[in-house]
Amino acid sequence: MTFQRLFPLVSVLICLAAPVGKTVANPVAAPANLPTIAPLEDPSPARDCPLPALERLRRHTAVQGETVESIARQYNVIPATLMAMNPMLRRGRVSVGSTIVIPPYDGRLVEVPAGSNWQKLAETYKVRPDLLFEANGCKPIGQVAFIPSVNWSPEPAVNPDATSVQGFPLATPAVEALRYGWQTHPVSRAVFFHSGIDFLATEGTQVLAAGGGTVAFAGPQGDYGNLVVVNHQAGKQTRYAHLRNTAVKVGQTVQSGEVLGTVGTTGKPDIPQPHLHFEVRYNTGLGWVAEDPKTYLQVTVKK
Repeated sequence: MTFQRLFPLVSVLICLAAPVGKTVANPVAAPANLPTIAPLEDPSPARDCPLPALERLRRHTAVQGETVESIARQYNVIPATLMAMNPMLRRGRVSVGSTIVIPPYDGRLVEVPAGSNWQKLAETYKVRPDLLFEANGCKPIGQVAFIPSVNWSPEPAVNPDATSVQGFPLATPAVEALRYGWQTHPVSRAVFFHSGIDFLATEGTQVLAAGGGTVAFAGPQGDYGNLVVVNHQAGKQTRYAHLRNTAVKVGQTVQSGEVLGTVGTTGKPDIPQPHLHFEVRYNTGLGWVAEDPKTYLQVTVKK
């Protein structure tokens, strides 16, 4: 969808430190840290649009005695926002020394479905399209987007022992080259969200299923390169990306430890060395949401 004019950001969000799991029915005035844009006769997105929310992230280092709720109050956001942007907080615990990413106002990061646009995304998440467009810097839609909202609750924490994803995707422990979560891109130096873990491995190394399930996808897939997706019980999914080749077909049943393909460099990897990009996701009403794979891995990762 092309926006011919930019609309003012008004009545945007309620920045309240509400109890986790609660929602607010009627958002009111915008917070002080989200300035209203005056209408212009000849608006230019590059000149007049606010910086994207994802370029205004702050980092907080947790100290002894802090909780999700107390940190949320400090930054004038709701606890659900912190839990959305920092999945390690979804069990309600704050680890001393951990780095917590804080957006400028309430919302969450989502993966954009293939073929979507700002209008469709706004309809899916029930937010104003002009607000969504401006919150993302008035730029063309990408692979991820920040959804400004307080009307939602985080998914409940999942017990990894209750799922079928408990294996390791390589035959031996591997070096973690790029971890899950908010990172500084090693090439562009931009802050971005890494939805999985990159494990270093020699090109041609066999890639193994981390649990039994059904192959949902196998083949080329954009930046992922050659990708294998396996759906597991309990609404879990694993993804294996940048493969040199794939050894399975859609609809095939695989067992934990079964060969899915081999390590390669296809697609657009975030690091130059050959590696496996491994993801764990869980199914929600709005799509597959990434989780930290370390929660499920049963083999020690090399340091």
